[in-house]
Amino acid sequence: MGLMEKIIARAQSNKQRIVLPESLEERTITAADKAIADGLAEIILIGSRDEILAKATSLGLKNIGKATIIDPATSEKTEEYAQLLFQLRQKKGMTIEKAREQVLDPLYFGCLIIKSGDADGQISGALSTTGDTLRPALQIIKCSPGITCVSGAMLLITQTPQYGEDGILVMGDVAVTPMPDAAQLAQIAVCTAQTAKSVAGFADPRVAMLSFSTKGSAKHEVVDKVVEATRLAKELDPSLKIEGELQADAALVPSVGQKKAPGSEIAGKANVLVAPNLEVGNIGYKLVQRLGNADAIGPILQGIARPVNDLSRGCSVDDIYKMVAITACQAMDAK
Repeated sequence: MGLMEKIIARAQSNKQRIVLPESLEERTITAADKAIADGLAEIILIGSRDEILAKATSLGLKNIGKATIIDPATSEKTEEYAQLLFQLRQKKGMTIEKAREQVLDPLYFGCLIIKSGDADGQISGALSTTGDTLRPALQIIKCSPGITCVSGAMLLITQTPQYGEDGILVMGDVAVTPMPDAAQLAQIAVCTAQTAKSVAGFADPRVAMLSFSTKGSAKHEVVDKVVEATRLAKELDPSLKIEGELQADAALVPSVGQKKAPGSEIAGKANVLVAPNLEVGNIGYKLVQRLGNADAIGPILQGIARPVNDLSRGCSVDDIYKMVAITACQAMDAK
């Protein structure tokens, strides 16, 4: 059974309540139909029930009637959620009138459902920008305890089983924070290790903090940042298995790891890779994907107290379906 099949099976074994606020978007509603048919999650759609069911009928979808459909314009919970949004944001200038207006936005409404404990995760982005997806999540659900920055991890399923976890690696940050400082980089390391556990199913995440230097082979302030981030990550999570700074070959290849970092329990055995900045992370995973023919799944947003994931506006039905499963796995471990 491949990694994605394992993720799907785990989601099916403990169905989570996943909100899809872009309910009239064709790929989204089609993925929702398949997720319901396969018992992947309990799907919550935001919008007019009549419009959603009419859209489903026009597409020949058979299962959307089994979803929970909530219309912010008529829901008995709308005023309760507006009051919650007002309470959360009044110090930022939110008025109750503005809250009552904003709660009608499906992206905000979905995050308020999660904040109230009525759902477990949300996925959007087929129509919305990353900023539109993240803004309500950060304003309402906020970051996990001890975390101040959001990041994005990528699952890399490679054709090189000698590396990582039988050829599977988790890499962060590839999507969100351009130039993390040492404290933020430490948080990214901890969050990416957690993603490796909750989504990839790694029992033993081994984190390599990547650099162009291995254990002092080069001197530079950017190397110093990685060293400091490694120290801070150990403080954030004393149980974390982490080593830095390591060059990529020292992190992945046992013979190189032994030469460059003798005695390290991570060098040559890493299955979680943390890039020193977003530029490196984004370029790195795309090179592995295109030149190494690896499957890249994600990005998976991490650092939010409850999972909220972002889609590419060019996503496929299958991409959304997979993200439902991934978000469900994240939700299990966020409770």
